[in-house]
Amino acid sequence: MGGSLIRQAQLGDRGAFEELAAESIDRLYSTAILILGDRAMAEDAVQEALIRAWRGIPRLRDLDRYGAWLHRVLVNACFDVAKRVRMPAIRLESASFADGGGSFETAVDARDQVTRALARLNPRERAVLVLRFFAGLSVPELADALDVPLGTAKSRLHHALGAMRAALDADGRVALQGGWA
Repeated sequence: MGGSLIRQAQLGDRGAFEELAAESIDRLYSTAILILGDRAMAEDAVQEALIRAWRGIPRLRDLDRYGAWLHRVLVNACFDVAKRVRMPAIRLESASFADGGGSFETAVDARDQVTRALARLNPRERAVLVLRFFAGLSVPELADALDVPLGTAKSRLHHALGAMRAALDADGRVALQGGWA
């Protein structure tokens, strides 16, 4: 993101902020869908996040952390939207799987397993995993986005990965018992 655009937005330039929003809206929307699992809820969260970002950008001190700050604003908006509405099942429609030599069916099955496992997690666990593995934030950037110390971010990531493993294991047990067609 351009530091000059951020600075202009901080000074009240709507056009600069609109340009910043346009540069990040697809990424924000994809992240919100993965956290919330619903297009309408994701749209609400992104809209709410952009409104909060416009209001809060004058207080942003470190321009280099704009991306992490914007993710933090989005995650908080996702949590607020999730509190207002019952959480739907998660679908990884936009997630891509690299061709590792496996079949299309194998990739679809893996996507479906991850989808079911994510659905078992709470929104905070989902947010940690989505920001780290789908949005590609480093652990220090994750800490910034969650507005927590680095050690806390590492702990939350560790616990979220454990919850994901447990959900995947549970899904595997159901599949072995013939629960999935």
